[in-house]
Amino acid sequence: MKLILRLLVTAALVLLIANFLPGVHVASFATAVIVAVVLGLLNVFIKPILVILTFPVTVITLGLFLLVINAIIIILCTYIVGGFAVESFWTALFFSIILSILQSITYKILGDDK
Repeated sequence: MKLILRLLVTAALVLLIANFLPGVHVASFATAVIVAVVLGLLNVFIKPILVILTFPVTVITLGLFLLVINAIIIILCTYIVGGFAVESFWTALFFSIILSILQSITYKILGDDK
């Protein structure tokens, strides 16, 4: 049940961010749910590989390169999900930062934080 709640919260946040951040387009709430599922799957399967491959760069940049990895995950999601578009790398970077912050706040409020 917590997984479904987290997916719905993430989908709602994706839709909310798309309304306020220029350069991010989401066709519908159903598309936002698919984006939430795909982002979750990419974060589970692809992100660890990217983190391992870029570990030296991440150490040199004191962890800031993880923001770049998050933006790459968002861009990969745009290629996978139809109806979801992010116009540039910088937009994906801002989108991932805003999404992470809003997820942290929302999960803290709901008492669903890890």
